[in-house]
Amino acid sequence: MQAFRQTGLPLQRIRRALEVLVDQGELEHALASRKLFSDGVNVLYDYAASKKDLQLRLLTVVRSGQRVFHEVIQQYLTRITFGESWATELILPVTERPLLRVVPDVAGGDPAFMEGGAPLSAVRSRVAGGEPLESVAADYDVPIDDIVESLHAIWPATRAA
Repeated sequence: MQAFRQTGLPLQRIRRALEVLVDQGELEHALASRKLFSDGVNVLYDYAASKKDLQLRLLTVVRSGQRVFHEVIQQYLTRITFGESWATELILPVTERPLLRVVPDVAGGDPAFMEGGAPLSAVRSRVAGGEPLESVAADYDVPIDDIVESLHAIWPATRAA
């Protein structure tokens, strides 16, 4: 649930999508399924495997039933990494480049920079406190450009420079 929340999806939208999937008998453990995706706006589901219908190869927005073209949202879908059964990593689709990730077993699922591993909340706190970017970047071994892009993408009013 934390990984989906980190994409910016409202909790109500996630819960409603899960209710729909349970009502349809599609999933017992929905959040762990390889057929469940997010594009940062909706919860999407791949019905093709269970229905054996190639027409359903398009992902479907769970709450509306609207089909979505893979090609349009592919860059976001590839940002979820699965282990054998569970999602193990989510690259947050908030920046053009993959800069932030959520690993459920690390830091309570808080986003962290891919390079350097610094928690986003710690970096933001120091920058918001007026520390120079150069100092924060050096302390956490995170490129300044990554900090600026991430902070601006998530909190557009934040001046990181």
